Amino acid sequence: MTWTAPRIERRDTPAAVSERAMLQGWLDFHRDTLLAKCAGPTAEQLARPATPPSPLTLLGLVRHLAYAERVWFRQRFVGEAVDSLYCTDDAPDADFDDLDPARAEAEHMAFRAEIAACDAAVADRGLDETFTVRSGRTLNLRWIYVHMIEEYARHNGHADLLREALDGATGA
Repeated sequence: MTWTAPRIERRDTPAAVSERAMLQGWLDFHRDTLLAKCAGPTAEQLARPATPPSPLTLLGLVRHLAYAERVWFRQRFVGEAVDSLYCTDDAPDADFDDLDPARAEAEHMAFRAEIAACDAAVADRGLDETFTVRSGRTLNLRWIYVHMIEEYARHNGHADLLREALDGATGA
């Protein structure tokens, strides 16, 4: 039997809640949107570029966003000494490269696990807590939330186009 990404129930967007709940709610909504875009196609379809000559795939987006979650929340903000997912200085686009349909289910589970780890890592941290990136720029946790919402929104637009080109599905 061929694995297909499971359907999910996308959480509602937040309304009239605290700033932290608003940021978390919108991030969760966009995370769910990516998973909804990936639900249904086979592992082979998820790993296949749908709009040549672009190598962009739905599975590549899942890997890229797992990587981005880990980098921003766990490595940069919390300072956890966890290995990078996929990308290195020598292979900066590895999250989009070397996709193996046989690993699609594991990649999907790794994405979900990374989300849970990131949420746990910052659950008790304040939005105004700061950190400094390599360039010397000081950012705060609020900036990460806003950046990740933007990152998902942009890539969910890509996922819309990829999914429609793949099998005609629209919506979600």
